[in-house]
Amino acid sequence: MEENNRTIQNVIIESRKKLSISGVKQVVNFDDETVILETTLARMTVKGENLKIESFNVDSGELEATGTVHAVVYMASENTGGGFLSRLFR
Repeated sequence: MEENNRTIQNVIIESRKKLSISGVKQVVNFDDETVILETTLARMTVKGENLKIESFNVDSGELEATGTVHAVVYMASENTGGGFLSRLFR
C-alpha cells in the first residue's frame, strides 16, 4: 500500500447487519461473536452475534461481514510506550 493510503480507512455498518471495512491487513482471529483484525490504523475488534466473514480480499484489504454488530473498537497500539506513569519513570 502507498504511504498516503495507510491512514485512510472506511468502516461502513449497514443497519447493524452488514459490515464493510477497508484497510484490513489480516484477520487475526474470529468466531461468531468476535472478529479481530489488523488494519492499517490499528488492531480492531468487532463484537456481535452470528458474525460471519463473507469475503476478504488480501490484495485490496477489503473485508465484508454479516451478523448483528454490537461494537467496533480500535485497540491501542502495543508499542505506544505505555501510559503516563511509564513515560514519566523512563
